[in-house]
Amino acid sequence: MREIRTRKVLMNPELRRRGIYLLPNLFTTAALFAGFYAIVQAMTGRFEHAAVAIFVAMVFDGLDGRVARLTRTQSAFGAEYDSLSDMVSFGAAPSLVVFEWAMKGMGKWGWIAAFVYCAGAALRLARFNTNIGVVDKRYFQGLPSPAAAALVAGFVWIFNDLGIAGEEVRWYAFVLTLFAGVTMVSSIPYWSGKEINLRRSVPFMVIPAVALAYALVSSYPPGVLFALFLCYALSGYVMAAWRRFAGDKGTVARSE
Repeated sequence: MREIRTRKVLMNPELRRRGIYLLPNLFTTAALFAGFYAIVQAMTGRFEHAAVAIFVAMVFDGLDGRVARLTRTQSAFGAEYDSLSDMVSFGAAPSLVVFEWAMKGMGKWGWIAAFVYCAGAALRLARFNTNIGVVDKRYFQGLPSPAAAALVAGFVWIFNDLGIAGEEVRWYAFVLTLFAGVTMVSSIPYWSGKEINLRRSVPFMVIPAVALAYALVSSYPPGVLFALFLCYALSGYVMAAWRRFAGDKGTVARSE
């Protein structure tokens, strides 16, 4: 059967010319490079550069999917490539960065926490890929891996910027890394923001609000970004507690 399919591709010029879409995969490759760069910088002790690289990977990861949808260049290859890139940038990179920065001297406890985070990211991505089409698009099931990576990277960035060595806060890093890893594989709902339509008109006040947000982040990026993603990570627990208090037993999963 494989030989027959190969012969059909060779005989059909249209199938033979079909390749991959370049534009969205360029953004995915950029995100992958940023994650790889973060690992290299952590290995050389430049932890601030490593943390910033993870945030850069988040920006490119957010762009590739939107560019693919806006240009109608979605593909199965792009989806698989994006997942592999996410595993490097938001799974392996943050766990290695925080391990090298704070938990290397903790012995087995350090690498266990780092592995729990890395495994949580892998399981989170696998579940996300298999649950497409059977979940409520308004919410993520569990903490998204980019947000978990931003939480860990922001922690490294802010304390490194304050001149505090990782060994001094290694137990805080240990708890935060475990928290991020476990929350990724939980069923706690997180707002996805996927209902935001960039093509739709918005009230005028949205533009000043966006400008204010940019100014706020630029005032002190490490502190503001870490605070934002910490609040986002806790928001899922608040939402879950509110649903339980209100008697809503529903989850983000639903039948197609």
